[in-house]
Amino acid sequence: MLSIVVMISGSGSNLRALLEACDNPLFPAKIVAVGADQAADGLAHAEQFGVPTFVVEPGLFPSRDKWSEMLLQNVKYHNPDLVVLAGFMRVLPESFVSELSPNLINLHPSLLPAFPGAHAVRDALAAGVSTTGATVHIVDAGVDTGPVLAQREVAIAAGISEADLHEQIKTIERALIVDVVAEIAEGKLILSERAN
Repeated sequence: MLSIVVMISGSGSNLRALLEACDNPLFPAKIVAVGADQAADGLAHAEQFGVPTFVVEPGLFPSRDKWSEMLLQNVKYHNPDLVVLAGFMRVLPESFVSELSPNLINLHPSLLPAFPGAHAVRDALAAGVSTTGATVHIVDAGVDTGPVLAQREVAIAAGISEADLHEQIKTIERALIVDVVAEIAEGKLILSERAN
């Protein structure tokens, strides 16, 4: 049984999909804790499923490195096999990443390497591309630059708003992250072989 810590910053819709999947006794993974960098709305999902939570706010620490150290301690306390960034909106310091990678994966709302960073949906619309999508990748020291594990495409309808496109991508993301976690748990995706 693969043990997971999920990290979020917002509403936790992808977390919710993972919690629901893990609630099925036949699913090969379990969420042991959910962490956040602020009092995120999505923590309520974890509480509903009886999963412990922790919040480590950067503003409470004298430096990014001190924040990162405390965040890492909280993650490691739960001894997860895998850490999933599901809408976690902060770039993690290299010290944090090197401690956990390649067992640290991120869900990103574009077809990487296209449109990395925090405004992927807006950037895809601005570029006028006809398709975007969702990517799960191993986190490395760069911003959305790690090895890609899986992707799914979303067609961009003419005149669609950023908010509506983001919702379409979120639907794809929820299924994608559940499938990728299952494949890692079942040994179909081997993270160590994909890391640089």
